[in-house]
Amino acid sequence: MNHPAQTTDLPLDRDNRRRTLPLPSPATLRERLPLTPQLQARIAEHRDTVRAILDGRDSRLLVVTGPCSLHDPKAALEYGHRLAALAEQLGDRLFLVMRSYVEKPRTTVGWKGLLYDPHLDGSHDMATGLTVSRHLMLDLARMGLPLATELLHPQAADYLGDLLSWAAIGARTTESQVHREMVSGLPMPVGFKNGTDGGIAVACDAMGAAAHGHRHLGMDAQGQMALVETAGNADTHLVLRGGKHGPNYHVDSIAQAVNTLEQKGLRPRLMVDCSHANSGKDPQRQPDILAQLLEQRRNGQHAIAAVMLESHLHGGNQALEKPLQYGVSITDACLGWDDTARALQAVYDRL
Repeated sequence: MNHPAQTTDLPLDRDNRRRTLPLPSPATLRERLPLTPQLQARIAEHRDTVRAILDGRDSRLLVVTGPCSLHDPKAALEYGHRLAALAEQLGDRLFLVMRSYVEKPRTTVGWKGLLYDPHLDGSHDMATGLTVSRHLMLDLARMGLPLATELLHPQAADYLGDLLSWAAIGARTTESQVHREMVSGLPMPVGFKNGTDGGIAVACDAMGAAAHGHRHLGMDAQGQMALVETAGNADTHLVLRGGKHGPNYHVDSIAQAVNTLEQKGLRPRLMVDCSHANSGKDPQRQPDILAQLLEQRRNGQHAIAAVMLESHLHGGNQALEKPLQYGVSITDACLGWDDTARALQAVYDRL
């Protein structure tokens, strides 16, 4: 495949620190890959369902599950087909949402996701990455799947936000004023993850800030810099993902989080991420953590409204070295599909 001219082919600016390459505007990309009115209505319905679960008006358990990151559209679509079929079977007790993560935060450096490097070769062909990411999400949404992603770069939301039923703000960016301002104008429910240290104060502050309207620098649909005015987003919640001091999914941690939310006047409903620091990045621990959360819920802890799993067609992960094994994560290790389906069936049977 011939890649477009890359930034290394362009002249440096006067300070010799950066190069630029124009990208299509959000409006242009949406025109090329549009949502039909029927799909728009379905996504709006999915968002309302997520809101109802988080509000306690829908008794189902919200489950966000899928690959740590999407790097192979073929494998992502196969996972989507399987998840859509499972959602049909379990839908009266579980509301399944697919992780469709095309951006990945990096502690230092590394592959940043399908949106940034779709060829997996360091060419950073973002024009193609934006198109491939939107095309893939459209195909998944057409299966009837609600979609979720972590919004890492605020401007990515302008390209992909209309496809999402739920979004996350990661542990590294929950403290960011720019991300809080962005969330205040988003049309879907958003979960703020606790900080990397495991504390929830930052996420609570973020929820409060995002509920208010803001005026901030941004970009309009045509790609023009603009003053953006937002109305505030009341549909935010806490995501517990553990921290450097250990997990925070146990009974005492959940109770403490609920108490803090109530003291701050925030909705005491939350999601628990069964991976990341809660599992010590061991994917095989996720089903046990899920079972413990279900037991808490059965024992009356109704604040647990949602859970998250990292899951792929096959378990584990692999280095970004070609040839790649099909259906295996190239970022965090994931639970395999068979184990995922068994774990969710077990939850369904016990709810």
